[in-house]
Amino acid sequence: MQIAIDGPAGSGKSTIAKLVANKLGFIYCDTGAMYRTATVMALRLGLALGDEAAIMAHLKDLAITFKPTPDGQQVFMDGEDVTLAIREPETTNNVSQVSALPAVREEMVRRQREIAATSDIVMDGRDIGTTVLPDAEVKIFMIASVAARAQRRHKENVAKGIMTPVTTLEEEIATRDHKDSTRSVSPLKKAADAIEIDSTQMTIDEEVAEILKLVAAKVQ
Repeated sequence: MQIAIDGPAGSGKSTIAKLVANKLGFIYCDTGAMYRTATVMALRLGLALGDEAAIMAHLKDLAITFKPTPDGQQVFMDGEDVTLAIREPETTNNVSQVSALPAVREEMVRRQREIAATSDIVMDGRDIGTTVLPDAEVKIFMIASVAARAQRRHKENVAKGIMTPVTTLEEEIATRDHKDSTRSVSPLKKAADAIEIDSTQMTIDEEVAEILKLVAAKVQ
């Protein structure tokens, strides 16, 4: 079974996707982490973030791997742990530009589909239900207010030692929403057959329970 969870930045989709995957015994794939890793690579190499050819020249041989941990997962770039680096403000504020490059998206979608072909999977991102896994049996589109998403991101960042003010996060999230929803290739969009969940006032347990209920309905 394929479960696609899409939504804007900070909507809680990665947290929920990990928990749902764990409950079901499915593989979890964080597609956002893949684009963030490509962004870290480009920034470290000093590449122009709009230079598709230069980025692709390095990305095609870049190994992006994941390792499950009790708290979620670690992300590796050519064997280096970049779990924290991909969440730094510089990465967050530039990932939309890198992820909008057509060739980068094509490469990542290819990799994501390869992962999904191996077993039951929960995959989260912005174009999973519309582009990556259009035939997924369960499609979720998660939303939440900008204020709620900024508070969640702030809490996550503080736990990682990243002290960005909430007001700054609100501005960054609103800007990211606009970039992601207006890009020309695979924009952030709710799939026609996706179920929308507004998590603004919901607890994590309530969100997980709601998705598990939708999955159970599909397998009956």
